[in-house]
Amino acid sequence: MAVLPPPPSPSQTPSRPSLPWRLGSMAVMGSVGMLSRAFLYGLNDLEVHGLDRLLGVLDKRKLNGPERGLLTVCNHVAVLDDPLIWGILPLKYCFDVTNLRWGLGAHDICFKNKALSTFFSLGQVLPTHRLWHSPYGGLFQPTMTQAIKLLSGPSHSSKLLAPAWIPPSPTGSTAIVPTPSSGLAEPEASSFTTDGSDSFKSPAAFAGNRNAWVHIFPEACCHQSTENGLRYFKWGVSRLILESDPAPEFVPMFVHGTQNIMPEDRGFPRFLPRIGNKVRVVIGEPTDVDKMFGEQRAEWRRLVAKAGGDPETLRHGNEAVALRVSVAKKVRDEIEKLRESIGFAAEQDDSAALAQTWANEPAIKKFKSPVDGSLVNRH
Repeated sequence: MAVLPPPPSPSQTPSRPSLPWRLGSMAVMGSVGMLSRAFLYGLNDLEVHGLDRLLGVLDKRKLNGPERGLLTVCNHVAVLDDPLIWGILPLKYCFDVTNLRWGLGAHDICFKNKALSTFFSLGQVLPTHRLWHSPYGGLFQPTMTQAIKLLSGPSHSSKLLAPAWIPPSPTGSTAIVPTPSSGLAEPEASSFTTDGSDSFKSPAAFAGNRNAWVHIFPEACCHQSTENGLRYFKWGVSRLILESDPAPEFVPMFVHGTQNIMPEDRGFPRFLPRIGNKVRVVIGEPTDVDKMFGEQRAEWRRLVAKAGGDPETLRHGNEAVALRVSVAKKVRDEIEKLRESIGFAAEQDDSAALAQTWANEPAIKKFKSPVDGSLVNRH
């Protein structure tokens, strides 16, 4: 079992990671960004709609400093969507790690040994357990707490307790998340554990990492269909929207064509990406989360006040669940608009947006979905 150090006092916590760590992160993020850009522009046919919208947000954050977080959300059609889609960014953005995305990466793939763990941590990827592969996955795993805090300002205080298996700190309080009744931001632990035995540096412990850019693929698996339709969106994106503070900026995205770079039915050599494909990336209008989801965020605050010190009410209560469903559906609607904007047929009904529509899919990693005939990889 991992033994986590007690949270340092605010005066002991540096605002940024160490210089060697920042240089390593710059090397990883910059080199991967350049390779992704060279691959997309040099070996494929890339078409980007709305790039100026995203660059405008990044430029403003660079000029004025990040006054709130940035949440980008995209459909997921290929295992290389991240980092490939960030090849759309001009080179001058590739090495500015404080203005680049944090993402969520599979614990069993990206963090299965020390070398990979270091590489992906330097690449601003958070270790995420998936319930298909691990009992430590799910909506309330510690990595989701890290993502919410990164998206939030330094004074943010989480409203949910950490899972019960997280070991207590030496002071007897939860080592990862302050209690929901505290109402005050507590010193952030310098490390966190995802399963009670591992240990990772806590990026949210550094004030300079707050109000960050967080990117998420809410479908949580590769979904390759003829019409590039969308699956239902999982509720992690709802937590990011409801629980972050202050409200972040929201930018929807849609990608089509990377499924031909890494098709799920590809033959030998499976590990090599295919070239010569048309790739389209559509970026929507930046929107203040409070403008788009203000009503839902107000309802969340009401539920938090109503719950008092009972985290179970906020985890599994009917009102909380219904709220997460509605937010995830609304986010999905924004991605669907971008999908239709490049010529794909509109959905005939809302059934694909509902989790129960996909509930009878086979309990295996790779399969052809009986719902829409799509190739699915729970990689």
